[in-house]
Amino acid sequence: MKILLVQTSFLGDTILSTPLIAALKKLHPEAELWMMTTPLAATLVKRDPLLAEVIPFAKRGSESGLKGLLRQAQQLRKLNFDIVYSLHRSARTSLLLSLSRIPERIGFKNAKLAFLYNKTRPRPKDLHDVLRNLALLDKGSKRADLPDQLRLFAPEKRELTPALQALLPTPGSYILMVPGSAWETKRWFAAGYHEVAEYLIKKGWRVVLMGSNEEVGVCQEVTGNLEVINLAGCGDLDTALYLTRHARLMICNDSMALHMASACKIPTVAIFCATIPQFGFGPWQNRAVIVEKKDLDCRPCARHGSRQCPNQTRACMDDLPATAVIEAIESILTTASGYSDGEAVSG
Repeated sequence: MKILLVQTSFLGDTILSTPLIAALKKLHPEAELWMMTTPLAATLVKRDPLLAEVIPFAKRGSESGLKGLLRQAQQLRKLNFDIVYSLHRSARTSLLLSLSRIPERIGFKNAKLAFLYNKTRPRPKDLHDVLRNLALLDKGSKRADLPDQLRLFAPEKRELTPALQALLPTPGSYILMVPGSAWETKRWFAAGYHEVAEYLIKKGWRVVLMGSNEEVGVCQEVTGNLEVINLAGCGDLDTALYLTRHARLMICNDSMALHMASACKIPTVAIFCATIPQFGFGPWQNRAVIVEKKDLDCRPCARHGSRQCPNQTRACMDDLPATAVIEAIESILTTASGYSDGEAVSG
């Protein structure tokens, strides 16, 4: 039997879908398991030993538009899959999988063009996204019996470029800060991160900043004149995986980095600005403290964040004091081993 798992959404969504890899293997131990995701997200799952192959789908690149959709469907037809499980709920994905002629197509009931699937499953609302994803599997299976651990496999140091290797601190000796996010209203203000970094340096910690090419400016704002290792724009997702895997602690916003830390079981201080953890995208099975500005009538303002504050106050971002984040850091660094989902510090 040959099974395909599909998730072509954001990077964080791909990370939160990884428990299904082990869950599907448990349900179908003899099956050959493949995954289709975006070319960038393929880096996140390419080392998973349970996957036979990863198929990149450049839906916004070379395979965009109707012609690209038809080419991708033709490729899937040639691979002769028996079953496909689709976490992605777009009309494009529903149409693609229908055109692929995979005999058994399973998706969520709230997917667009859901009638194109053979079987549909309800997607629960009030659960962590990991559990919502697991709901896609056989309704006869008890979710409690299925693996629910996030799965990411970081590269070895030797797999990174020599220039980057020279910049890396000793594993476990640094605190990783990720001040960026794809959405402006999810970013805690740069001056707050700067104050936290200054505090950590005075306490004797090495501070490493991580960010994408688009987040170089944000990280430069945080750095100022501090002696930090600023690696924003210096690497790729493999670099991010390595840095996360070997960090003592991560401090980040509601972003992909949060889920990467959860997958690597790294203690995390997660700062929620415009969004809230109750949406289902909080830390998962790692030691974590959530810091947020509570008692704001305007919060949350959007499920996935916005490009700018709708009411122009930026209160959820700029009025959360650095002292609240520092308190959360100290609580994690002084706490015994173990994890706790949902601890909170409000500013």
